[in-house]
Amino acid sequence: MCGAQPGGPDTSAVKPGETTIQGQVTRDGEPVTGYVRLLDSTGEFTAEVPTSATGQFRFYAAEGTWTLRALVPGGTADRKVVARKGGLAEISIAV
Repeated sequence: MCGAQPGGPDTSAVKPGETTIQGQVTRDGEPVTGYVRLLDSTGEFTAEVPTSATGQFRFYAAEGTWTLRALVPGGTADRKVVARKGGLAEISIAV
């Protein structure tokens, strides 16, 4: 369900037809490394990926409403996202 890989995702290679949620975690406009969790519509943990050195992350998920939780040194932040079947949701999370 997720695209976890060491060093974060290769954000240049979105899979056609896949429901994709991707984005970047920042603080004061600068990329932040850490982790991003994918929580389902009830708040249950579904997956977690490390961010890349540039704060980028990616999940392949089912369509629906999700919460992204950024976990970085010194802070956390949540963002809601609605993923559409076969679509790409680009999300920025400021911590």
